[in-house]
Amino acid sequence: MRRSALSIGAAALVAALSVTASPAAPAAAAPAAFTHPGVLVGRAQLDFVRSKVNAGAQPWKAAYDQMMASSLASLSRTPKPRAVVECGSYSNPNYGCTDERQDALAAYTLALAWYVTRDSRYATKAIQIMDAWSAVITDHTNSNAPLQTGWAGSVWPRAAEIIRYTYSSWPNVNRFATMLRTVYLPKVINGSNSNGNWELSMMEAAVGISVFLEDRTSYDKAIAKFRARVPAYIYIASDGALPKTTPGSGLDTRDKIVKYWQGQTTFVDGLTQETCRDFTHTGYGISAISHVAETTRIQGQDLYPEVSERLRQALGFQSKYQLGTAVPSWLCGGSLTLGLGPVTEVGFNALHNRMGIAMTNTQKLTEQQRPAGTNLLFTAWETLTHANNPG
Repeated sequence: MRRSALSIGAAALVAALSVTASPAAPAAAAPAAFTHPGVLVGRAQLDFVRSKVNAGAQPWKAAYDQMMASSLASLSRTPKPRAVVECGSYSNPNYGCTDERQDALAAYTLALAWYVTRDSRYATKAIQIMDAWSAVITDHTNSNAPLQTGWAGSVWPRAAEIIRYTYSSWPNVNRFATMLRTVYLPKVINGSNSNGNWELSMMEAAVGISVFLEDRTSYDKAIAKFRARVPAYIYIASDGALPKTTPGSGLDTRDKIVKYWQGQTTFVDGLTQETCRDFTHTGYGISAISHVAETTRIQGQDLYPEVSERLRQALGFQSKYQLGTAVPSWLCGGSLTLGLGPVTEVGFNALHNRMGIAMTNTQKLTEQQRPAGTNLLFTAWETLTHANNPG
């Protein structure tokens, strides 16, 4: 890993601080016609999964069995909607937060089960859960409201896209769309200057919701924020002495940047803004980056080439230490809090299998963790949906 020395002159420091993360080129416009289903998984990917599971092929069959054994796949699930979901820091208070996230994940799980089995009971149960929430919810409140909205708002469109475009009937689909437009989209579309995983998850939700709503304006706004946030979340040596920042972040001095990067003063390829916080939150950010890029690829605006070097480095850097490499003293004071989570499949499949990039540590960790389950927040069943999936 190449290190960037921080003993730079005043002029160089001013120059470094003046560089904010900005896309290399203007964002491509949203597609003239959106592709459906088209949030995280497209029809070709779903057909690939179905064929592999029905053939009993591994690792997909084991991943499918894992999913179907989960309570999220239960046909007897009773949804627990609330008018107002109140979420404080570290889930205190937690009024409907866990219920909402898990109901959204259940709807997605059941939608996947429907697609593989063609058993209409799974589709109707997914619809029941989505209808229960769209009939009731009006707001998210308290300090974690933006993040909660981002997490649940990332998952609802995945389920809704599969059901709307592959099942025969969903009478209340327009009410569900109204819920996404009025309750979720306004909370996420303007982003966040909190830790980077917040804005990345919020943009994942905004992109998925925009696809479902066929809202080109919101799609473009979310993609623009995403393209500015990724370089401010993952450092690579070409950034210079200091990490990039996002416009409006207020990170206008070296000390502020270092504090935002959890006190880390040595920057190397693949370090993220939250590596020295913990790997769990880092995993949230990496996962959201992969998810947005995957959706853009389905929509014909493939952002993987743009984010591939940062994503590759972040996956490899975190995977190396998650696998047990000794932590050097210059990294996070010589101590890391591990727990990356089931977040590597989507990025690994895109970069390694589709783009041909060697990713030794990421491959080892990904294969070691199969089948990848769910973090019960917004990531679920990605060995099933994305392992070696060319779609």
